[in-house]
Amino acid sequence: MSGVPFLKMNGLGNEIIVADMRGRADRVTPAAAVAVNADPDTKFDQIMAIHDPCTPGTFGYIEIINSDGSLAEACGNGMRCVVQALSAETGDKQFVFETLAGILTGEEHADGMISVAMGKPRFGWQDIPLAEEFADTTGIELQIGPIDAPVLHTPSVASMGNPHAVFWVNDDVWSYALDRFGPLLENHPIFPERANISIAQVVAPDHIILRTWERGAGLTRACGTAACAALVNAARTKRTGRKATVTLPGGDLLIEWRDDDQVVLTGPAELEFSGALDPATGAWSRENRDVA
Repeated sequence: MSGVPFLKMNGLGNEIIVADMRGRADRVTPAAAVAVNADPDTKFDQIMAIHDPCTPGTFGYIEIINSDGSLAEACGNGMRCVVQALSAETGDKQFVFETLAGILTGEEHADGMISVAMGKPRFGWQDIPLAEEFADTTGIELQIGPIDAPVLHTPSVASMGNPHAVFWVNDDVWSYALDRFGPLLENHPIFPERANISIAQVVAPDHIILRTWERGAGLTRACGTAACAALVNAARTKRTGRKATVTLPGGDLLIEWRDDDQVVLTGPAELEFSGALDPATGAWSRENRDVA
């Protein structure tokens, strides 16, 4: 097997595989991703494949692969895992990466928390993108349920490098069948590139509770870009300020929409085990089960 080193990690329970593809010209194939995800030991939400840099001044190019083999533009939890892995390898604490979403920066702090600057949000209908024009994307015409009594309606939409729709609710986010609504909404014709679908409850001006159906991955314990999208949409609809704790099923992230328009995500990452992976087939071997 022509294996590459990989780390099985998680960011607040968002299952991540960091694959070291540096020095190679090949890619992790969609078939390999699907095969890896089919194994209970390596089931993941995203693979973060580290490639040699394409742009001078960056550490590397990060290709982000969903569990269905499709590509994602950005992944905040995955980027934190990459930063932690490379910090342990190199001793450096600050990194600059390139992704489909553009240039992202990450930093590991002295307390072990990791911050990633996820770029600037985009709100124009053509930038998200949407299939038709909406002058105001703080609330678009989209609903689930009876027309006179919809279960979910009027989501705020934005791009955090990838498309997001956030439905606002006043009651428990767990009372909604996101596993049933999520696939329908992800693939709704209004989203030509599909979308991440979230249900959000604002419980304080600095606290949001969030559940997400992740495009290409399904229900997830944490989605970093969804947390960012929830915060910026909450701020621009005057539901919160520009800094808040976002509570996800896996735990808390701190999100700040800075005055320079950058959205910064801060939270933990955890290493589970390491191994070698064949990027063509998905065959893999374990080096150690648990890493302290």
